[in-house]
Amino acid sequence: MITLTATQSAVEAGIRKGTELGVACTVGVVDAGAHLIAAARADGAPLAAVETSQTKARTSVLFAQATKDLVPAVQPGTPLFGIDAGVRDPLAFVPGGVPVVRNGTLIGAIGVGGGTPDQVHEIASAALEAL
Repeated sequence: MITLTATQSAVEAGIRKGTELGVACTVGVVDAGAHLIAAARADGAPLAAVETSQTKARTSVLFAQATKDLVPAVQPGTPLFGIDAGVRDPLAFVPGGVPVVRNGTLIGAIGVGGGTPDQVHEIASAALEAL
């Protein structure tokens, strides 16, 4: 399980990394059931980043993969194309979500919104390292 204290450290690390990159972002962490544990929106981060960060984390935990790695699987003509139409809550097949795995068990995911695809993946990875 991911503790609130650990989650808050990860969120803070992500916000710091965003600041280093010049990106006002939102960082969210969900548990293995895709339920939000903690999130923070940096000053100036786009309002949409609040939702996109959580959607990226949710997608990452549901597929147990980084959202960056899922992009090719949902393109037209691929097996997962259109899968987002078959689920109740939104999915995000863009970079910015990374799974949290401990001792081979998926325990949650981190999602970041507010920057370019490369930036948000880098920020999510920094938050993961702090967790």
